[in-house]
Amino acid sequence: MSELTAKRHAVTATRLALFLVFRVGNERYALQAIEVAEVLPRLPLKPIARAPDWVAGVFAYRGAVVPVIDLSALTFGQPAQARTSTRLVLVHYRPDEHAPAHLLGLILEQATDTVRCNPADFQPYGLDNPQAPYLGPVRKDAQGLLQWVRVADLLDDQVRALLFPSPPLDLASLGEQP
Repeated sequence: MSELTAKRHAVTATRLALFLVFRVGNERYALQAIEVAEVLPRLPLKPIARAPDWVAGVFAYRGAVVPVIDLSALTFGQPAQARTSTRLVLVHYRPDEHAPAHLLGLILEQATDTVRCNPADFQPYGLDNPQAPYLGPVRKDAQGLLQWVRVADLLDDQVRALLFPSPPLDLASLGEQP
């Protein structure tokens, strides 16, 4: 086997995954692309009364109402800057394997790049942060550290119940009078 053929087999044997790269302030983060349903431009949202500040609102998408969170506000308490590169990224939110997937919108700054790498390249960063369980391991590359954001861990139980009530609200029953 030639050296080139051996290298090709080594690359294909390593499972590379695609990640969507974005920023929160000056820091780089990544979502695994398999969790991303669609990347949209930033859209107008309807606010949700009495929700946490980082819950940006809801919008109608293909016949469904989709809740949206601002990851910058969730992570560092500052809303995402309104830039041309700020996107509304729809992800498949599933808090556990047995729960049905829901669409969840994320407002992400500079969500315009991707990287393909081995997920095993991400390593624990040595800090257990119960206030931000969605912040996963980190990977070092030529641009610095890249931190993996785990979609399943974005919402705590209280916010999940607010955004995805179980059982879902029956809109037909809301119009009925007793």
